[in-house]
Amino acid sequence: MTSTRIHIGKRLLRNKGTLFGMTVIGASVLVAVIVYFIAPDPSPNANRIIVEIGGRPPGFHQQFLLLPKERTRPSASFFSRLFNGREDAFDYIPITGYLAQGDSLVVQKYVDEGVTEKRVISRTVLKDFRIKTQTFWLGTDKYGRDILSRLLIGVRVSLAVGLVTVLLSLSVGVLLGALAGYFGGRVDEVILWLVNVIWSIPTLLLVFAIMLVLGKGFWQVFIAIGLTLWVNVARIVRGQVLAVREREYVEAARALGYSHSRILFRHILPNVMGPVWVVAASNFASAIVIEAGLSFLGVGVQPPQPSWGLMIKENYNFIITHNPMLALAPGLAIMLLVLAFNLLGNGLRDVLNVRA
Repeated sequence: MTSTRIHIGKRLLRNKGTLFGMTVIGASVLVAVIVYFIAPDPSPNANRIIVEIGGRPPGFHQQFLLLPKERTRPSASFFSRLFNGREDAFDYIPITGYLAQGDSLVVQKYVDEGVTEKRVISRTVLKDFRIKTQTFWLGTDKYGRDILSRLLIGVRVSLAVGLVTVLLSLSVGVLLGALAGYFGGRVDEVILWLVNVIWSIPTLLLVFAIMLVLGKGFWQVFIAIGLTLWVNVARIVRGQVLAVREREYVEAARALGYSHSRILFRHILPNVMGPVWVVAASNFASAIVIEAGLSFLGVGVQPPQPSWGLMIKENYNFIITHNPMLALAPGLAIMLLVLAFNLLGNGLRDVLNVRA
């Protein structure tokens, strides 16, 4: 078994398309884990709103006066920062220049393009301040939030929805498909009827119906999508089980008096899972696209949590104006991650010798 896995791994790595997909997926997983340590805006959900600099193009530079917030916040632990980031300890005030005069600090606060406001702050009151220049590599959205930071954090949503959807669809699909293929008869008819009913409903309409029951939210999106993508898995597993249930090793297991559950889950399923892994990669890509579509329509992940589909919705007006990158960046990210999973699925299909 170990040598077989090593052989499969070597064949996957020899396929350039699959290697590219695995590299993108691996990099995405790494970014999702450490995102709050590498994002330019490490605040929760990268939700640092600075409306004065909203809608700025990629590569925009801005100088800030950092003033300590009145309410002090306890320092975040490592795990708290890993999962949720940390609250800003300073207020970010955009400025165009500053000058220290005696016991006062004179700053030119940035208000709008070509508009500034002079502010004089007493150094006796202002005991702690910092001056920082930040580059917004992908620009800012209409609220002045850093697009790059929100794009990086959005990786978590896309990978999470794909993972939960695949686990849910595999759990339901493999179980129902295996029962239908192994027992046949009335069990097969009932499960096939359910599959055909679900198959006949458009995916988005079915997701809307499920979310109408579950409500809008982070986990509800994952469950709703997972409950719509199990049909492909069930049909494929049923067909595979039908093809092998009369094989010699299955007959031998029956002759030895093994239970149906042991025959099905220990002898049949491990030998028919090749096509399932290919479908799992495809479902992962489909889940990312569906979640992005739902968020774009406003029924998926809710603000201020960053989702690539939600970012497109918030910024698609900029496509025909001066800053199309605000909407194109999350669109390109969706395309790249979906392409990576499809390439992985193609590689698995070739390596496992799956026949369509």
